[in-house]
Amino acid sequence: MSLGLIGEKVGMTRIFSEAGNSFPVTVIDVSNNRVTQVRSKESDGYVAVQLAFGRGKSSRSTKSIQGHYAKAGVEIGSTLKEFRMDGSQELDSLAIGQLMNINETFKVGQKVDVTGISIGKGYAGVIKRHNFSSNRASHGNSKAHKKPGSIGMAQDPGRVFPGKRMSGHLGNVKKTIQNLEILKIDSERNLLLIKGAIPGHKGGCVVVRPSVKAV
Repeated sequence: MSLGLIGEKVGMTRIFSEAGNSFPVTVIDVSNNRVTQVRSKESDGYVAVQLAFGRGKSSRSTKSIQGHYAKAGVEIGSTLKEFRMDGSQELDSLAIGQLMNINETFKVGQKVDVTGISIGKGYAGVIKRHNFSSNRASHGNSKAHKKPGSIGMAQDPGRVFPGKRMSGHLGNVKKTIQNLEILKIDSERNLLLIKGAIPGHKGGCVVVRPSVKAV
């Protein structure tokens, strides 16, 4: 329950430490995060900050969304996200229409959680989707090399239990990678360089928050 930023996954590269060690990093563009609404305990019953990111088209937006952005006096965004806050004292420095400062939100060395939509890979079998082992390649096996095997029972309870691991759509789900470290911040271009990989494809929208498990 703390303020984060919305960003766009630019891609992956690597940076070198002073000792010459190579670290893989994901580059995230968090520029032009603007405040569209500030919720308080008195008026809304909870404390939160609503941010907009990217550029949207008014022709693709409803009248209510257009009016919401017009009231805030900011450009229509492609993504709208609300961040719950712990207390109202953190909102004193925020105003509607304000652009978020990357250096005031995150620091180098800070641990963060990154949420995004994983890359969709279509319909997949149990071996690719759930890391099942394949069946025998010979010794009487007929057309069952990559099949999952038995999924239920003949008698009581005589049904397939919910959650059974089977073939189906792989990827394209909301994923969060926790405890990733910020190795570098490019203040001029509003870029975060985060150690490791994050969910999603290049150009995908992600949400970066301070880690809930940071020690």
